[in-house]
Amino acid sequence: MSRLPVMIAIVLVQALCAVFFVSDILLTVAGVRAQPVSWQTRELLEIGAALGLVLGVVLGGLAFRHNLRRSRLAEERLRRASGAFMDLVEERFEEWGLTPAERDVAMFSLKGFSTAEIAALRDTSEGTVKAQSNAIYRKAAVSGRAQLMSLFIDDLMQDLPEPDLKKDQIA
Repeated sequence: MSRLPVMIAIVLVQALCAVFFVSDILLTVAGVRAQPVSWQTRELLEIGAALGLVLGVVLGGLAFRHNLRRSRLAEERLRRASGAFMDLVEERFEEWGLTPAERDVAMFSLKGFSTAEIAALRDTSEGTVKAQSNAIYRKAAVSGRAQLMSLFIDDLMQDLPEPDLKKDQIA
């Protein structure tokens, strides 16, 4: 069930309530009065407007709480995915038989560092980093950095369920 129509209705009710209160005050200050209404009708209008504003505050609080829960859940999933990624990386490095130096170069490559940056970080020459990168690609049976990264992304996505596009659409 989509929450969009409910949220639109709440915003409209709050807007009407706010317009009622603000226009009532402005008309009183300006000394302009439309046809007088009975005090009972006026009280009912004010009670209805106040209830609409209170309802908006309550529902806004509930929506805020819901969004906090979703945010925490997303952060937890990201933390788990990060841990799963590192486990997968270590597993693959072990499987490929990478040396400690190759592991460092592969990790820096996965993080997006350039050959020059990796050389500077490892205090080696760019030629050494290129040779180590080629050894990594050969052991991983890939042709370059992009394919290396895609191996890990494919492995991570392999166990994910297909997204339900109908569920994620806003009506």
